Amino acid sequence: MSKTILIVDDSVSMRQVLSIALTGAGFDIIEAGDGNEALTKLNGDKIHLIVSDVNMPGMDGLTLVSHIKENANYKFTPIIMLTTESQDELIQKGKALGVKAWLVKPFKPEQMLDAVSKLIAP
Repeated sequence: MSKTILIVDDSVSMRQVLSIALTGAGFDIIEAGDGNEALTKLNGDKIHLIVSDVNMPGMDGLTLVSHIKENANYKFTPIIMLTTESQDELIQKGKALGVKAWLVKPFKPEQMLDAVSKLIAP
């Protein structure tokens, strides 16, 4: 059985790029356009990893992380932030919230696959 990754990004094209790379590596993908939609996808089904943008309308990625960590079903689910933000202050805030990796856009799909493989295997 393949593992499931939730991709949260307000950019449809970014979700498509990630989805293609990750499905090609054997993962199942669930997509959400922002933090609020992502929370509706956390319905108790097993999600092995979450990849989220920081800057999104409605609910930003760091707020989403804090909500995820409050949910008993997902509090130990690893989270990768994929964002244009590279300020150390934001990265440290993310780590304090429980973010396991921080990748800066633009990125190469191999970078994402490398980070994913360090946190979960297909």
